[in-house]
Amino acid sequence: ANALQRPAVPSAANLWHRNHILLLDDSLRRLTGTALLPRPNAGPAECSSVATSDSLVLVSHGTGDDPIFNFATQAALDLWEMDWESFVSTHSRLSAEQPERHERQLFLEKVSKQGFVSDYTGIRISRTGKRFRITNALVWNVIEKDETLRGQAALFKISDVDYLVE
Repeated sequence: ANALQRPAVPSAANLWHRNHILLLDDSLRRLTGTALLPRPNAGPAECSSVATSDSLVLVSHGTGDDPIFNFATQAALDLWEMDWESFVSTHSRLSAEQPERHERQLFLEKVSKQGFVSDYTGIRISRTGKRFRITNALVWNVIEKDETLRGQAALFKISDVDYLVE
């Protein structure tokens, strides 16, 4: 199944995934009026500050029945305790534990219908089994200007994460 080409690590060589970050930003602006970047059509330097952020958790997955992550900020990689290659090879449903997956799926269907949902709260699990609660997350459909759906994205601050102690 790994024949699928996965995105490379964000770097100067790929302009920090500028095209993808611009798509995330443009979708967010059109759906919610809020922005990810300081200006539309931001340059690679501004995209670099998003990709390498250790305080902003931004993740996205593609389309399909069982979508795979295709982007994560450094804060997200740290939170899920994965490197880039592992993260962008992970089915996004696996970011939640089995009991949480049905609720997560229903929530994502709601986002699909509404375009976005703000103030999402949910429990996720890291690669090593650390459970954490996310609050105040904004989740939205990633859409091209022609309305082609490219996936979904989620954004929250690392300060809105609480680790759950068993």
